[in-house]
Amino acid sequence: MKKLDPFLVAIIAALVVGLIWPAPDGLRSGISTAGDVLVALLFLLYGLRLRTTEVLSGLTNWKVQGLIFASTYIVFPLVGLAIHPLLVPVVGDGFATGFLYLAFLPSTIQSSVTFTSIAGGDTGAAVCAATFSNVIGMFLTPLYVLVFMNIAGASAGSLTNVLTQLLLPFIIGQLLQPKLGDRIRRHPRSLRVYDQGTVVVIVLAAVLDSTAANTWDGVSAWQIIGLIAISSALLAFILSFTWYVSGWAKITRAGRIAVLMCGSKKSLATGLPMAQAIFPAAVIGPIAVPVIVFHQIQLLVCAVIASRMGRLPEDAWSRP
Repeated sequence: MKKLDPFLVAIIAALVVGLIWPAPDGLRSGISTAGDVLVALLFLLYGLRLRTTEVLSGLTNWKVQGLIFASTYIVFPLVGLAIHPLLVPVVGDGFATGFLYLAFLPSTIQSSVTFTSIAGGDTGAAVCAATFSNVIGMFLTPLYVLVFMNIAGASAGSLTNVLTQLLLPFIIGQLLQPKLGDRIRRHPRSLRVYDQGTVVVIVLAAVLDSTAANTWDGVSAWQIIGLIAISSALLAFILSFTWYVSGWAKITRAGRIAVLMCGSKKSLATGLPMAQAIFPAAVIGPIAVPVIVFHQIQLLVCAVIASRMGRLPEDAWSRP
């Protein structure tokens, strides 16, 4: 029997602590400030660890890159906008807004590339697509939020926060990458621990602020069940879309796997820092919960799919 994922355990622990602990205002402010600092360093490390050639190259397969982009920033947002009014009576306005925000997020980098490799897909295309998705997401996600989400406190000033807190450190990291990149990339485990630790701090800060604002009053077990059911249905739809449309487009098996794994993911590591920069503290908690739930379900389901694909012969997945 496999051990529980420490990252998942840490997130659950942060959620529980944030829900039951009425932290003093000063401590909550300190945790939130620490989260801001950790986020800025996180994107600095992103810039340091990603080779500039990985950011700029790999866009030659236009079908694969185009489908991943379309799935992430066109299909997903359209689905999110379509189902948002239907979700409000099911899970409440806060969580429904969280699913809408989820639809606007970029793809993951690490899990998309890892699962593509395990499944025998085009890893190079996955690296490029996931990286490009996150870079362009620094502009598109806050833009989508400002245009399509009516959140008090989410404004053009928030876009400035995203650019200064996320994009500027990333650019600085890219400028320093030729000299420091190799040294940073020698420590993948430490980088992963830092990535995950930052997310845990952000989750804790978000839930503490939401608890202080009485956001969780009246949240029922049925709403939690609804979050899981909606996340599962949404993932099933987007997995089907990416797989069958890429088959219809006559993309190779390796390319289809890259589209499947990159086009179906939404980034928790990027999404929560962006939420920290975009939204007022009181609403981050309920917005973050659907992102967290979807993230865990996508990891579990895609790990199973990738493992199965990796064990099958080349021609087993050649048809849509």
